[in-house]
Amino acid sequence: MARADTQNTIALLKEIREKRSITMAIIEHDMNVVFSLAERITVLAQGTPLVEDTPDNIKGHPKVREAYLGEAQV
Repeated sequence: MARADTQNTIALLKEIREKRSITMAIIEHDMNVVFSLAERITVLAQGTPLVEDTPDNIKGHPKVREAYLGEAQV
C-alpha cells in the first residue's frame, strides 16, 4: 500500500474502534500500523506466542529483538 493509503486505513480503523467501542484483532507486519493502532501486542515467533505487552514495552523487548533482529540477549 502507498503511504497515504496506509495512513487512511489507520485512521479508518481508529474511527471504527472509537465509534463502536470494539476490540480488533489485527495481523500485520508493518510496525508503523501496529504501533499506531495497538494497545496490546502479541508477538509470535514461528507461530508461537513469544511476548504480550504494550507497544512501548514491545519495541525494545529483548526476546523480540533476538527473534526478529538476531540480537543475543545480554
